[in-house]
Amino acid sequence: MFSLQNKKAVVTGGGSGIGKAISALFAKQGATVHILELTSDSAKDAVNEITANGGKVFSHECNVANQQEVLSIFEKIGAITILVNNAGIAHIGKVDTTAEADFDRIMNVNVKGVYNCLHAAIPQLRKSNGGVIVNMASIASWVGIPDRFAYSTAKGAVMAMTLSVAKDYIEENIRCNSISPARVHTPFVDGFITKTYPGKEAEMFEKLSKSQPIGRMAQPDEVAALALYLCSDEASFITGSDYPIDGGFIKLNN
Repeated sequence: MFSLQNKKAVVTGGGSGIGKAISALFAKQGATVHILELTSDSAKDAVNEITANGGKVFSHECNVANQQEVLSIFEKIGAITILVNNAGIAHIGKVDTTAEADFDRIMNVNVKGVYNCLHAAIPQLRKSNGGVIVNMASIASWVGIPDRFAYSTAKGAVMAMTLSVAKDYIEENIRCNSISPARVHTPFVDGFITKTYPGKEAEMFEKLSKSQPIGRMAQPDEVAALALYLCSDEASFITGSDYPIDGGFIKLNN
């Protein structure tokens, strides 16, 4: 079950964190994986790890916010069967404390970046007579998160794009779903805590962990396993859905 043999997958932001876990698992299951990262150095560890384990992987330098770069890379890769829109950046702030430049930066990467990859991927999915798209949304698409105005706005857009694409291409055998993680323990989270709460790292890690009713953060591998299911033939009846992987955050925090 869950074989990706003879599949070609593009994973944006596939060099670290959740994206790296998805890239590694997809390669393990037989897919040829193409990682899109802003720099080749960002993808180096993932490429080396996947290659060492016998997987097929390629990396491409690409700014997902630049449509011409995205189109060029997708044309170079050619026909694909899977797209995982994982690349994204974070921002802290309420609407009145979010500067225009920061809002534009979040929109360019987290919204326009997803649009650019969807726009470029559809013709390549058609060449394979269909395929699967998974967009990385967030619990912030569902519930109010303090001090995350721009991020929540962007992730709400990602969920809406998921529904639109699922509806528009259902007759072309293209499925589109999204995943909404709560907090996931990645190097980014550790760096964020160190930078934002110096001297209180352990205290804040525990607080953020316990914001999930299950009492901990998710591991990247757990999100990757859900992505694998949604991209596998076993999930062929699933489209236009969002899957929270949140330790009970959305429905049990009351």
